[in-house]
Parts: sequence; structure tokens; C-alpha cells
Amino acid sequence: MTTTGHPAPTGNTAATTPALLRTAAELDALPRPAGAERAVVMTMGALHDGHATLIRTAREAAGPDGQVVVTVFVNPLQFGEAADLDRYPRTLDADLETAAAAGADAVFAPGLDEVYPGGEPQVRITAGPMGERLEGASRPGHFDGMLTVVAKLLHLTRPDEAFYGQKDAQQLALIRRMVRDLNFGVRITGVPTVRDPDGLALSSRNRFLSPQERHTALALPRALFAAQDRLAAQQALHERAMATAPGGDRAAGLNKLGEARAAADAQAVALARPNGAPAAVRATARAILEEAAARDRYPLVLDYLALVDPADFTEIPDDRESGDAILAVAARVGETRLIDNIPLTFGALT
Repeated sequence: MTTTGHPAPTGNTAATTPALLRTAAELDALPRPAGAERAVVMTMGALHDGHATLIRTAREAAGPDGQVVVTVFVNPLQFGEAADLDRYPRTLDADLETAAAAGADAVFAPGLDEVYPGGEPQVRITAGPMGERLEGASRPGHFDGMLTVVAKLLHLTRPDEAFYGQKDAQQLALIRRMVRDLNFGVRITGVPTVRDPDGLALSSRNRFLSPQERHTALALPRALFAAQDRLAAQQALHERAMATAPGGDRAAGLNKLGEARAAADAQAVALARPNGAPAAVRATARAILEEAAARDRYPLVLDYLALVDPADFTEIPDDRESGDAILAVAARVGETRLIDNIPLTFGALT
């Protein structure tokens, strides 16, 4: 594929070659019509349809007169081991094709020296307490490195709006917090996770899974969606019981519905709370993950399963009766580490 360092016209709605920009000077020279929105999608390359969805969403938001810039940079600051950094796929030619088909106007793919002239930066963004939980606990320093490069790329690209995938929910939450705490003048928009037909969340790491390992990895989305279904069932059961219960007696309401087994089961009745049960959500997901971990071949090695508050990624207590939550999971299958999550709402029928 032929690429160019010269700016492409804005409003690239056809699959034409986007401008390939390698330096900050070339990025500064990219024409930006007065009043037009600039949308940015940040990636580390190896683009798949999840990234393409981000770019298409950015294209729609920016409008035909706006501008969509995709960044491609494998950031060494967020890799704990040199082997992981070396293993990360670099597929720039294919990335340009994907970006073009999705409607990008330009791809900013700087070299290491362009982003970090003189070596690793001495001044960095610190993720704080939220950055030490879950992914941060498993990968110390990861979020400091991620926020540092995001801050630099936001300054370099100067977007009106930046788009990130919900699959990396903790990353998205930290970027939102950084932008709010440090008064960045940019809108941060999350885009729902894109999944393959079998349910596995799209990731550049999926290519490393063997067919057998992929079969094991499907336990991650299966656990998440089973937990979502359990929550919906608990909340529906409560609503039905309350609709028929004399004086708010759940057990009596369930009996009146003819659901004697549920009424006789103290645990089931207790879990039919007004807004579902965090404990039931966790237990449902964990049972599926434990089954996958017990396999003789190609087992799943669980890193964490957590039901957290999306504002700060602290654990949701078992007595939570309402509000939003994220059920997040990380596990290793073979040599490949995968993450996934699903948003949940307690206190509302779904």
C-alpha cells in the first residue's frame, strides 16, 4: 500500500489513503478547517474491527467536515517485561488499510525518539490509587505509562474529542479522571466492546491463542454474560414477588406466584433483594471460571474477578442496592493474558 506524509483532505468518508504522519511537525501541518471538529482514536496498532468501530464512531461524531486522526504507537512505558513489548505485533501497512476503510483522515505513527526525545521521560503522570487496583496491581507502573503517553498524544493531536474502547474499562476511567483532574480541554467518549460471533472480546492478543486455547478463553465472556443474566433474573424475581406480596413479604409473594422452591430456599429468597445481589453476580461468574480452570489441558489461570464501582474501581459491597457497576475479569490462557468486562446496573430491570 502506498503511503504519503502529505496531509489528506478532511472528511475522509471513502476508503482513500489517509495521510501517514511521522513527526509532530507533520502533524502540526495537517490542515484543520476553522470550526471543524477533530476526533482522535489512540491505538498501539495491530488494528482489528474493534479499532475500526472506534474510528467509524469518531468519523460519525466529527461529521463530514470534521477530521479523524488515528495514532499508532507501541508505548514501552506501559509494558512490564521487554519480552511482552517485543512480542506486540507491528502491522502498520495493514493498519493504514483498516484506518482508511473506517474513514480516518490521517494516521500519526511516530517513532520512539519522536515521542520520547532523549529517552524515557523524567516527568510522568501518576495514576494514583485507582491505578494500583486490578490491572495496576497485576502490572505495576502500567497505568502511569499509559496516562503519560495519552497526555502527550492529547497535547500533540489537540482533539476536540477522543474515543476509547470500553473493553479497557479501567484505562478509560483513568483517562477520564486525568482529563477532569488536570483540566484537559477534550471530551472523552467510551465505545462499547466489540466481540467476535463466539463472544470473545476483540483484542490484538487473540491472534496468539491456539484453537484449543480460544475455546478455553470463551469462559471469560460466558462468565460475564451468565452473571448479567443472573442479575436480571434476580431483579425480575423481586419485582414479581413485590407485585403480589402482602405487606412486602418476599417469601409470601413468591409462594403466591407458585414458586415454592424459591420460597423454600432461604438463600434464593434472600438474594431476591430489591436490586439484585452482588454476591450472586460474583458467584455465578466465578463458578464458570473455576470450571475452565479445572481443565486438564489448556486451563484458564484466573488473575482476578472483581465487581467494582466504575468511578474508582473499588469493590462493590454485597449490600449494594442500586447504581452502576463493572464486572471485570483477567486471566491467562497459555501464554496469552486476556481481560474483559461488562457493565451492570443494580436496581433496574434489564
